[in-house]
Amino acid sequence: MITEIHSNEQFDTEITNHKGYSLIDFWATWCGPCRMMAPVLENAEKVLGDKIHFCKVDVDELQELAGRFDIMSIPTIILFKDGEEVNRMIGAVPQEEFISQLENMMA
Repeated sequence: MITEIHSNEQFDTEITNHKGYSLIDFWATWCGPCRMMAPVLENAEKVLGDKIHFCKVDVDELQELAGRFDIMSIPTIILFKDGEEVNRMIGAVPQEEFISQLENMMA
């Protein structure tokens, strides 16, 4: 299950203090490519959910958090390890490529 983050405090709990890999999908309800990525993320969570903690942030709801990470376009997906950013992807990506990229980032 992908966790929706609704506050800076929840971000700290879900990402900053998380040991291991975690991922945030920065998205918005009005964003077409974001809607295209939703099933890709859900499938990736089924495949990699035991290795990566999946989360999402609505940039309209948490503008301050989006600004903190210099989110200029969406969808932007950031991979963290032990609360530190290790990589990011911008834009919609096909399912197989998305999972492959995540696996390579963790290798």
